[in-house]
Amino acid sequence: MTADRRSSVLDEERDRAERKLNTVRGVVLVVLAIAAAAYAPVLPFSLNIVNAALLIPMLVWTVGQAWLFYSRPVLPSWLSVLNPIVDVVAVTVTMGAYGIVATPTLGLKSPMVLAYFAILAARPILSSARRAAIVAVFILVAYASLDFLFLVVYGVAIGDPIAASGTASVALMDECAKLTLLAAAGGIATYATWWHEALARRYAAQAQEQTVLQMRLASSRLDSLRQQLRPHFLFNALNAITALVDADPRAAQRMISGLGELMRVSLDAGGAEEVPLRDELRILDHYTAIQRIRFEDRLTIVTDVDDSVGDSLVPTLILQPLVENSIHYGLAQWSTRTRIEIRAWRDADTLALDVSDDGPGLKGQSADTVVEHIGIGNARARLMYLYGDAHTFSIESPDRGGFRVSMRIPYHVSPADRGDLRGDLHEFQSSVRDQ
Repeated sequence: MTADRRSSVLDEERDRAERKLNTVRGVVLVVLAIAAAAYAPVLPFSLNIVNAALLIPMLVWTVGQAWLFYSRPVLPSWLSVLNPIVDVVAVTVTMGAYGIVATPTLGLKSPMVLAYFAILAARPILSSARRAAIVAVFILVAYASLDFLFLVVYGVAIGDPIAASGTASVALMDECAKLTLLAAAGGIATYATWWHEALARRYAAQAQEQTVLQMRLASSRLDSLRQQLRPHFLFNALNAITALVDADPRAAQRMISGLGELMRVSLDAGGAEEVPLRDELRILDHYTAIQRIRFEDRLTIVTDVDDSVGDSLVPTLILQPLVENSIHYGLAQWSTRTRIEIRAWRDADTLALDVSDDGPGLKGQSADTVVEHIGIGNARARLMYLYGDAHTFSIESPDRGGFRVSMRIPYHVSPADRGDLRGDLHEFQSSVRDQ
């Protein structure tokens, strides 16, 4: 997982939290509005004006941002900065207004100072460490400005903590304690935010290591499956050539020549997990040319491939072993003629591949009971490693005869377009080779 991906995951979680916290903000404002309405008859008109002047805009802003932005998949990044600033300003202005229109001590002794701590508590899940630090400093400055306003400008009487609790004075020690606690809470919120980010980075690094290991295992397994095909195919081809050496030496020579060309073409693919379909068909053409020499007019190969899918990537040597399977079980073990059809077409975002023959098929057996040898078993395993649940692989054999292998894989022209975890295999292989 790259740094960009780690950042994306954190941003997604913060985006989700911002939406939920705005709902909480709305609920709190509604509760405060109900409380303000309940106390309105006993409060001075000036305090009712203050409550209305602050609660109504805050409710409008809370509902408005949900209406304006929550239909978007991602909230504007500035919203996570503006919301805490708006909250801090609202709390500060409320306490300041209470102190100005009523008494300064009401502003400083208001329990609304606790709202600052609630704002700081939300920072670790909503902000980056830098933004959390900015909000923490802003809160400290905001409350310090209230102290300056009422203690210096308005000259509120200063008394000892015990006397101040029951008089119109305030205790300097209490105010210093509030500032100290706000500074401590801001520092803790900033550290907690940084700690969450560091934890996410460490987790992402470990996840990346695990993914690299999984990709190495998958790559190793794919290499093993690919290498399994080469000796199997070569053994069968040499067997066929041996059978013709005495009976038809010239045909055997043509097969040897064709085998050499086929090996050259297949080696050109190197160690790639996937090749364009047109290259896979080119390999298949060389293979079927050899088999036509061997079986002459008993073997008919029909290829029906949509022109638009030539660039689509398919697993290397995915078709040849399936065609070989059809020849072995549909023709080599029987004295009849066999027609093999290879079809490929695009169906929306899926590439469809079918290999079918009109041989004896399973002769009434269920497809679930078939013992899968190298051809089918290898193809099924490689598709699973490369595409996971994004592919389908099925075999069928009607009672009247014939055998069909159907494969559906994601249509893609580059490895990065597979869209599955295994689609990252190509991306990781370069980094793995460098480690």
